Amino acid sequence: MEDDKKEFSPDMNQKNVLPTEISSEMKRAYLDYAMSVIVSRAIPAIEDGLKPVQRRILYAMNQMGLKPGTQTKKSARIVGDVIGKYHPHGDTSIYDSLVRMAQDFSLRYPLVYGQGNFGSIDGDPPAAYRYTEAKLMKISEELLQDIDKDTVKMVPNFDDSTTEPDLLPGKLPTLMLNGASGIAVGMATNIPPHNLTEVCDAIIAYIKNPEITIEGLAEIVTAPDFPTGGSVSGDMLELYKTGKSKLTLRGKITTENTKGREAIIITEIPYMVNKSTLVTQIAEMVQSKKIRDISDVRDESSKGKIRVVLELRKGASSKFVMNSLYKYTRLQDSFNVNFLALSKGQPKIFNLRDVVSSYVEYRKTIITNRTNFELKKAKERIEIVKGLMIALKRIDEVIKLIRAAKSTVEAFDGLVGKFGLTKRQAQAVLETKLQQLTRLEQDKLKKEHDELSKRIEGLQKILSDIKEVLKVISSEVAELKKNYGDNRRTTFLQRVNDISEKDLVQKKEVVVTITEKGYCKRMDVKVYKEQKRGGKGVIGSNLATGDFVKQLITCSTHDYLMFFTTRGRVLWLKAYDIPEAERYSKGKALTNLLSLNEEQVTSVISLSNFEDSLFMATRKGIVKKIALTHFSKPRASGVRAINLPQDNSDILINVQVVKKGQEVLLATKKGQAIRFNSSDVREMGRASYGIMGIKMDKGDEVVSLEILDTEEVLTITKNGYGKRTKVKDYRKTSRAGKGVKNLKVSDKTGNIVTTVSVNPSDSIIITTAKGMAIRTTLKNIRVMGRATQGVKIVKLGPEDNVTDLIRFHENGNGED
Repeated sequence: MEDDKKEFSPDMNQKNVLPTEISSEMKRAYLDYAMSVIVSRAIPAIEDGLKPVQRRILYAMNQMGLKPGTQTKKSARIVGDVIGKYHPHGDTSIYDSLVRMAQDFSLRYPLVYGQGNFGSIDGDPPAAYRYTEAKLMKISEELLQDIDKDTVKMVPNFDDSTTEPDLLPGKLPTLMLNGASGIAVGMATNIPPHNLTEVCDAIIAYIKNPEITIEGLAEIVTAPDFPTGGSVSGDMLELYKTGKSKLTLRGKITTENTKGREAIIITEIPYMVNKSTLVTQIAEMVQSKKIRDISDVRDESSKGKIRVVLELRKGASSKFVMNSLYKYTRLQDSFNVNFLALSKGQPKIFNLRDVVSSYVEYRKTIITNRTNFELKKAKERIEIVKGLMIALKRIDEVIKLIRAAKSTVEAFDGLVGKFGLTKRQAQAVLETKLQQLTRLEQDKLKKEHDELSKRIEGLQKILSDIKEVLKVISSEVAELKKNYGDNRRTTFLQRVNDISEKDLVQKKEVVVTITEKGYCKRMDVKVYKEQKRGGKGVIGSNLATGDFVKQLITCSTHDYLMFFTTRGRVLWLKAYDIPEAERYSKGKALTNLLSLNEEQVTSVISLSNFEDSLFMATRKGIVKKIALTHFSKPRASGVRAINLPQDNSDILINVQVVKKGQEVLLATKKGQAIRFNSSDVREMGRASYGIMGIKMDKGDEVVSLEILDTEEVLTITKNGYGKRTKVKDYRKTSRAGKGVKNLKVSDKTGNIVTTVSVNPSDSIIITTAKGMAIRTTLKNIRVMGRATQGVKIVKLGPEDNVTDLIRFHENGNGED
């Protein structure tokens, strides 16, 4: 007891022990720890978009000279440098960060080039740091650029043995591009990556208009863009307004037919999903019969390419299996966005406008600091240059003074006193070598002086006007976009429910048929058998009495189909929305697919994009040109494409896509045709009627519009006669003329049905009123003059007649 009393005696030397209340001490210690985790570990800075460990790794690699174009060095050396100089924490955390910055499936724009095993999307761990090597990627230089020009604050490292940057100059908007995730104490961040092109465009738009709204920026930055592709859906406006939102990610699925069976192919997976775990999960769901109709699961992925094959049982519905995959596996995943970052060391939730404005404000500071540094250096140098120029101008006196001086100090004082040089100029003169006293050196100094003067003037201009600083930022961001910009990898969907067969149907060439009574279907183009001229053909459709195939279109299943009606309206469908049917099926009524109002579909065109223009022609010979951009936003109810007379005295007969400078051919049923340049018709709006294209005799009417992009024109008549004619035989005239003779129409030939521009290597399909479809090559049809009646192309049955034809371009193998 005596010893105990002695141990705790107040008389002992316990000057460092302070009395305190335990709860307040624990509170203070916990807050200190929390802030340390928030500021020094888990949360990135809004200024350069990096966490401290990432910043220290990049800075250490830069100091080690591990730049693009240099040799890689062992990761162990990098980790050792970072631990020893800047980040006194575990080597595992440093190496894990280094590895992640090198993984192209983790970062949208990797910052480190890794050589060796840096892990895989299957969750395979990277090799130990003694085996791998690394260096900086070229894009990382944009983060470190100008760090040696006093642009950022340098602070002492953990043991005051050296300094490190508080932030990097951050020319690259890293936080938006690569995102970030981290769990601190009481808060967490989860920022998705974005596309560099979109982010740069948003920054430039903000610089041009600082008052731009979040909605305006959200039209440029459409959605996150993940390195693993797939698709994303969610309320993007809420995300960019509040900095918080829940996104739904989906992998990309296609289908293939092999050996008569359908297979589902997974080619892209959601961000941060382990592919190996996903495949195992699918197999478990199949085994537990939660997912049915899958007979085999194979991972056929190769390096850099994902391919997981799910073979289906015969007769299984791929759409049902896909829905099951989305429901029961991580092929559909969620991403909870929390746009939390540090602004001047304080955690804050950012919206899109905040992020862009913070980047611009930080870059203003960096560019101002850089300009001041460069101005200081330029002024120091021009001072020296001026001194050398003065010395060279009076070189004999200078040499005499220096030779007469008893010491360097005396020579120094003499130069300052006699020639009026500054101390720095005098020192520079004394250090000048004899070889620099030549005439050539004088010229060099004069040139350098002029260049420095212009340089100083330019730098002072930047510092004197904030608009000049903004111009520099805009220029640098545009350069980033040019050097590193790429296309989006992730498809943006408005809602998950919007996913239709587009993401499920195999992309292939199909034939879409439209009948006179308004039935449509799609079929594989190969169902048509090629026949010689005069053949009996194959039955194209099992049509109702009096119905016949009116139009055939070849397109991709992913193309847009634009349906133009006789009343001048246009409606949209995707090609895959047209029901697939057998050759003998009549298809589905267009009235069940489109909003038709007592009108018929007169022309259907397929488009993969909305570029170029449309050229329209009416029965009365009126033509109209309109930019396709007017139709780039499909509406379910359709829009008016041409303003036809309300009395139904004229109808739209054909619409074609036309490029600038292409020629147009209008043909009439009585055998006239006119050829003119599409540039003769100016572009109009949707509300206009058009202008005269061809003048016709009474009783005649326009039956076809053709854009001339080939060598020949094929004309076919109602009774099956036809001929090929060289395009050059049709004399080119001005718009609104009567044209020239196209074909000698008689009772034997019947009126002209249509004309089509063709090449000699093309094939054609001819359809008849009885539903026959005959395919033949143009080699079987002779080239003839304009005024002839042609030859018999197809043998028609009783009371049958030709209704339409379509051409097919052949490739080198003779296939479409």
